[in-house]
Amino acid sequence: MTSKSPFIHDKALCETDYIGEGTRIWAFSHILKGAKVGANCNICDHTFIEGNVEIGNNVTVKCGVQIWDGITIENDVFIGPNVSFTNDKFPRSGHRPPSYLKTRVRSGASIGANATILPGLTIGMNAIIGAGTVVTRSVPANAIVRGNPGLIVGYVNSEKYSIESSPLFSIDKGGQSSRVKGVSIHTLPIVRDMRGDLTVGEFERHIPFRPRRFFLVFDVPSTKIRGEHAHHSCQQFLVCIRGFCSLLVDDGCNRDEFILDDSRFGVYVPPLTWGVQYKHSADALLLVFASDYYDADDYIRSYDEFLNVKRQHARSL
Repeated sequence: MTSKSPFIHDKALCETDYIGEGTRIWAFSHILKGAKVGANCNICDHTFIEGNVEIGNNVTVKCGVQIWDGITIENDVFIGPNVSFTNDKFPRSGHRPPSYLKTRVRSGASIGANATILPGLTIGMNAIIGAGTVVTRSVPANAIVRGNPGLIVGYVNSEKYSIESSPLFSIDKGGQSSRVKGVSIHTLPIVRDMRGDLTVGEFERHIPFRPRRFFLVFDVPSTKIRGEHAHHSCQQFLVCIRGFCSLLVDDGCNRDEFILDDSRFGVYVPPLTWGVQYKHSADALLLVFASDYYDADDYIRSYDEFLNVKRQHARSL
């Protein structure tokens, strides 16, 4: 046996011929015929893998996990002890559906112990699912999800700032840059008066472009996510004029999160920046100025596509 040959414990039952180099399959595991397991995986004790399953490279499956037909696990995924996957929304004894719902766990994701994954969902790249979470909807790339039902509570490797207390905060009219390329934070002038205060923003001075459109976002349930897209050419400027919400911005390399809770501050978001708004207060009212009229073709709605566009753009420079 070479150092790269798979190791199969003598108390494991491995019926498939598709086991990658360097993979280790431990005692009391059962892998059915037809299942595909990639290289350098670690399949721990008391696991069960059905025949219509694909597992990528460098995957860890801890003890007590069952992976059913229709489930695909991409590279570098961690699956914690006793994670429960499902593939049938309405199971009945003795009734096999014509086909099982497809579930995909994308590269780099981690699923904590005892989490339950409902069928037909996608767990996005590098997402983290907390221990005991019940995942009832697909999870975006880089999201951190906890609870029952699972809710997004943050994003991986994002720096979180309350704008006024942020080290990025500046009173300069030109704005202060964030770690995310092109994103800047702007302080809008405030005029105080005994009759009431006033905040003003002048286009192409305080706000770095002349808008062709604005929209208001309101009455968003605290559990819901807005945005989750980028634009090819449209610029945006966001101000939360009532309540608060969190804004995540992502350039494909760096990720920052701002708590928008003061109408004196706005965030400029350039094209080719992934944006998400979430954690809305019940009274949140978000004002967004956009540099272009609405154009469905300007939207990039898939994070994978966003990363591909960023790579193509970098090569063209």
